[in-house]
Amino acid sequence: MKMLRFRSPSIRSLDQEILCTIRLLDDSELSCSIQKDTKGQFLLDHVCNHYNLLEKDYFGIRYVDPEKQRHWLEPNKPVPVLSLFFFCVCFVSTFRYLLYLQLKRDIYHGRLLCPFVEAAYLGACIVQAELGDYDAEEHPCDYIRDFKLFPKQSLKLERKIMEIHKNELRGQSAALAELNMLQRAHSLETYGVDPHPCKDFTGATAFLGFTATGFVVFQGNKRIHLLKWMDVSKLKFEGKTFYVIGIQKEKKLVLTFHTSTPAACKHLWKCGVENQAFYKCAKSSQIKTVSSSNIFFKGSRFRYSGRVAKEVIEASSKIQRDAPEVPVHRLLT
Repeated sequence: MKMLRFRSPSIRSLDQEILCTIRLLDDSELSCSIQKDTKGQFLLDHVCNHYNLLEKDYFGIRYVDPEKQRHWLEPNKPVPVLSLFFFCVCFVSTFRYLLYLQLKRDIYHGRLLCPFVEAAYLGACIVQAELGDYDAEEHPCDYIRDFKLFPKQSLKLERKIMEIHKNELRGQSAALAELNMLQRAHSLETYGVDPHPCKDFTGATAFLGFTATGFVVFQGNKRIHLLKWMDVSKLKFEGKTFYVIGIQKEKKLVLTFHTSTPAACKHLWKCGVENQAFYKCAKSSQIKTVSSSNIFFKGSRFRYSGRVAKEVIEASSKIQRDAPEVPVHRLLT
């Protein structure tokens, strides 16, 4: 495990330092010392500098609070006093290798919902990228078991992964296997979706997500709602209830969902506001502060402070530098 220490420029005394760890996309870690008043942007800048990564807008730092609620670290606010943070893709990018690492992580943690056959193919692509061609002399009958690929990795799934790895992917380089994995993942309706579990108005379990296209709702692996960003007029929440208000087929539409806690509901709302601003606005100067209530001065207020997708794509097209150096780490236990 590679460790890297760095310090905030504002640090004056060792007594004021807080040691924290940032887990990267390949599950390696960076160790850093910060102060209580160190801003979130400092952590993101240092991880991006470690990768020689200039497209910072696509990425973020995530943490889990003591109540097990996930949050994005806000760049202009002090870093919370925690020991572990996670470097993540927060908006789907075209940065192939880092996106591949993020998808591997999403698959392992059950965030990329997909049918059995698709799961087996994605797993086989990862194995091909890690091991190369199947070799009967080198690979015992249970070699797939050594890979941590899925949260619930059944023997049936492992056998299907081995079958695809053995018969369909022979001759593919690591780069080609990674590309095939990304292309297959891209064809899934759940691609690019960070699923938020909740209950719909009937009490049925649903997963909400935000994509470049708009707001989506899944039940199991099936998408049951897609509301494009141009048709979403407002996102709001009250307590544990989240509302999506928009227009569909020229009629007003109000979707209502219930989360487990008020904190989870607020986090869901902020993620929606960020994604809508990032993908819908033509330039960052168009972004406005929004309220969680119908009355602006009631409820929570929030404004996405980064650049928008069109600005990021334009800026990325002008970048000229060597490709980022990303270490390859195997998923073997």
